Amino acid sequence: MTQLALDTPAPGLTPRPAAGGTTRPLVIGLDLSLTSTGVAGDGWTDRIRTKLRGDERLRHLTGQIASFVKAADLVVMEGPSYGHAALAGHEDLAGLRVLVRQFCYRQSIPYAVIPPSNLKMYAAGRGNATKGEVRSAVADRYGVHTEGAARYDEADAFVAMAAGMAWLGFPLAPVPERNGKALAGCAWPTMPVAVAR
Repeated sequence: MTQLALDTPAPGLTPRPAAGGTTRPLVIGLDLSLTSTGVAGDGWTDRIRTKLRGDERLRHLTGQIASFVKAADLVVMEGPSYGHAALAGHEDLAGLRVLVRQFCYRQSIPYAVIPPSNLKMYAAGRGNATKGEVRSAVADRYGVHTEGAARYDEADAFVAMAAGMAWLGFPLAPVPERNGKALAGCAWPTMPVAVAR
């Protein structure tokens, strides 16, 4: 089992040893948003907030996201919600997704996209679970309690990260078979991931 070298990881982003002395992969989950992006890793969540607008906002968000993902073995981001009624900022949000994907591509960081319904299925066993049900599932299954204004963003990011860990063969906790089937509907990376699968 190998892992990419960690070049000056952001604070708190060093992989933890797994059982048997092996190193767990560093997987970062993202719930991208123009105002409150959720970010998560094994055992922690965070958020990136801004009131900036336009290109300045995209530059700021991309830089902040890069600081979290620059040493990752895998980045898993929640995909777009095509049925979402509020389309304000749709172009900028799509642009943010592309900017994050391009950063990962340029840095040779494998990335995956998990559709919102698959994320909800993996967390709560239903593709139409509410934000509260996803948040509760994160607390119940993983013992991670997300609080405050970004609680749902952080919970979604945590589920994305947990799905990535499971896909790599390092599940953080057992999930029912029904939930696990959600992994099949994700766009997993085609480039090699630097950990054993």
